[in-house]
Amino acid sequence: MGAIRVHEFTTVDGVVDVPMWTVDYGFPDDLSESIGALTASSSGILLGRTTFEMFAPAWSTRTVEEDPGAPFFNDTTKYVVSSTLTDAASVWRNSEALGGYDPDRIRELKADRDLYVSGSATLVRALVADGLADELHLYVYPVALGEGIRLFPEGTSQKLSLLDVERLSNGVAHLTYGPA
Repeated sequence: MGAIRVHEFTTVDGVVDVPMWTVDYGFPDDLSESIGALTASSSGILLGRTTFEMFAPAWSTRTVEEDPGAPFFNDTTKYVVSSTLTDAASVWRNSEALGGYDPDRIRELKADRDLYVSGSATLVRALVADGLADELHLYVYPVALGEGIRLFPEGTSQKLSLLDVERLSNGVAHLTYGPA
């Protein structure tokens, strides 16, 4: 059985909206290594439509010389959960549209591969609620925004278990949670 590992950049007040606020903190080697450890064991990428449509133009033309993560994002099969996107391969090579969220379809994918998820807040909420996310890697930036899309919006109740804590050189805390 494979695992689903989720990666989210978040603020201390839980905002996971388009993380432009991360720019002020740089992308030091220890952050790159931490995320690289998540992607290294993954043989597939699972994304929601919105994140897929943001990632495709940003990653599809990027080379390894520009970013060591480019081969992973471009060469790994991307599975896109969307009820509206039907031809993901025409948007970004090695991409497959799965249709709308179906926990049984996700279980099938997870059965024989490790999947990496980045962003995709709506998808992640569903994965966590359905017990499909094995690890939730929150990279918590030392900033509060006061507004924006939150991973767990008001009214959400979700118990988790803390698995690990890592302090990064740019002041970011990498918190790893699993199912409670």
